[in-house]
Amino acid sequence: MSGHSKWASIKHKKAKTDAARGKIFTRLIKEITVAARVGGGDEDGNPRLRTAVLAGKAANMPAANIERAIKKGTGELPGVVYEEIVYEGYGPAGVALLIDCVTDSKNRTVADVRHILSKHHGSMASAGSVAFNFDKKGLVVIENPEQDEDTLLELVLDHGAEDIVTVDGNVQITTAFTSLNDVSSVLDANNIAYASANPVMIPKSTVKLEQKAAEQVLRLMDALEEHDDIQDVHANFDIDDEVLQNL
Repeated sequence: MSGHSKWASIKHKKAKTDAARGKIFTRLIKEITVAARVGGGDEDGNPRLRTAVLAGKAANMPAANIERAIKKGTGELPGVVYEEIVYEGYGPAGVALLIDCVTDSKNRTVADVRHILSKHHGSMASAGSVAFNFDKKGLVVIENPEQDEDTLLELVLDHGAEDIVTVDGNVQITTAFTSLNDVSSVLDANNIAYASANPVMIPKSTVKLEQKAAEQVLRLMDALEEHDDIQDVHANFDIDDEVLQNL
């Protein structure tokens, strides 16, 4: 299974622990704030903000926190000014990485990213050398749904869904990027709860990892995701289930 869906499954298992530490709330607040700053505070007129707010609600973020983040983004409340930046890099075995960051200090963040990559047998890459290998899509994760894949596919197929798979009991729906809101709206209309609905970068080609490289790459992914300025990490690795079970 390729990096986007395998890593999505691994991260989903970690989500409750992350939420307990407050890290997932920090990431969501940053995304809501930036989305409101870039596209305004109206969810109906700002698809990115709507997606961010839905992700916040799915993570059980208090409504007051969401409202405060929106107002900080629109300037109604004072707050830190965040800047978005994507770094490109390589991990062990030549795994390609896109590292999405939201930061108030680019110099600090780039130094930290470079250090993490170097520590975990990786390196920074020049702009554009990695990004061409990814397509921007949407990913909706439904945790242990009552409906089967066929039923869900019938609901979302005409609204931009492109693929649907079940991983560890969780259904992952891949959509066209511009259709992410349409698919999540259809699920909402049918009272089908989902754990997340986020943009993702889908690799056009993948690198299959054996045991040692898989261990190194997953340690690197963990280290990157632990950094407060890093919102998401996209990679093109592939790990067989047999190898993953032995990690």
